[in-house]
Amino acid sequence: MRLTMPFALVAALFAAACATEAARPGRLTARPYKNAKAIAARGELPLGLGDAKRDGRIYVPAQPRAKYPVLLLLHGATGSGEHIERKFQGLADEFGFIIVAPDSRGPTWDIREHEFESDVPFIDRALENVFAHYPVDASHLAIAGFSDGASYALTVGIINGDLFTHVIAFSPGFIATRYAYGHPPIYIAHGTQDEILDFENTNKVLVPGLRRNGFNVRFRRFDGPHTVAPDIAREAIQWWLAAP
Repeated sequence: MRLTMPFALVAALFAAACATEAARPGRLTARPYKNAKAIAARGELPLGLGDAKRDGRIYVPAQPRAKYPVLLLLHGATGSGEHIERKFQGLADEFGFIIVAPDSRGPTWDIREHEFESDVPFIDRALENVFAHYPVDASHLAIAGFSDGASYALTVGIINGDLFTHVIAFSPGFIATRYAYGHPPIYIAHGTQDEILDFENTNKVLVPGLRRNGFNVRFRRFDGPHTVAPDIAREAIQWWLAAP
């Protein structure tokens, strides 16, 4: 069921999380490996988990690192992982993080029209694959997205706050969860001239609702349309990586 704010988020205590809670819709099971060693492959790589039409991309910067920050990056409706991943390649090279950019299984992310179905398991497999083959900085593991991908990033990021250390949402439309695990800090950017998803919904409903539920939200409004402007993308990445 699609829900909009205000919503009642219940933060689950990690120590008390039982198997039933772990199996809730939207939960991810992939976790960074403690002793993973980087494989040789770098640059833009196919995800290798879907078919020729709907798969996704991984981008690994050329400069090797002892541990890589990881950004799970979700495209907008009718988009692709490849398209949004290429917008962030320069930042990945500059700041040294891995991008994981899966394709949604349908034209957009499943929660937009239905309950969680096939997208979360696919994302779980994508993360598991990266965690198995690259050493990951578990203190800088973010989920980000644009438009429908931003709504999905907020939803999945809040549900998996025990995995994601940061959540980044560029022009979101809604949040679709009534429970949370942890309180990861959240960066939200939205253009005041957005012609697709209402700026005022973010300004007056989403951001205040998150703050009321204990989330530390940095809200970046800008004078622009429905887009991820390069300076906003850079600011969000610097906010994520500057955190201790």
